[in-house]
Amino acid sequence: MRPAALILALFLSSLALPAQAQERTPTQRQTLADIAYVLGESHALRQACEGAYDQYWRDRMMGVTDTEAPDAALDRRLKEAFNSGFASRRAEFPECSRASRIAEAAAARRGQALAASLASVRHRVDPREAEARRKALEMEAIEQELSLRP
Repeated sequence: MRPAALILALFLSSLALPAQAQERTPTQRQTLADIAYVLGESHALRQACEGAYDQYWRDRMMGVTDTEAPDAALDRRLKEAFNSGFASRRAEFPECSRASRIAEAAAARRGQALAASLASVRHRVDPREAEARRKALEMEAIEQELSLRP
């Protein structure tokens, strides 16, 4: 896994708190949609270089929706945002290039900032549970990185 992707994955792990989307404010819901868009971009950009089989960011998006348990309207909105981000970057970067790698790093930085702003919201969560989840996702990211090395 590239460093930018690892950073985004770690920040996304902070979303893995048991917060229901129904408890989110309109601003937080928009941030979730923005994160979904960035995940879609990241998915397209990673696939351009790693191949169509790579589902890393799609799987992370599924994790966000599983964690958030959004109502039907927000679920549709998140899927549309993800698909829109994917289509946008797929059209712009159909093949792996230096420019696509730069775009992937930029998407990771945007995702990192969005996830950090959403993670700063206080939730009623046992800190030990959140830390255990974060560590598990971090280990998963490291294992994924090691499995991709030649």
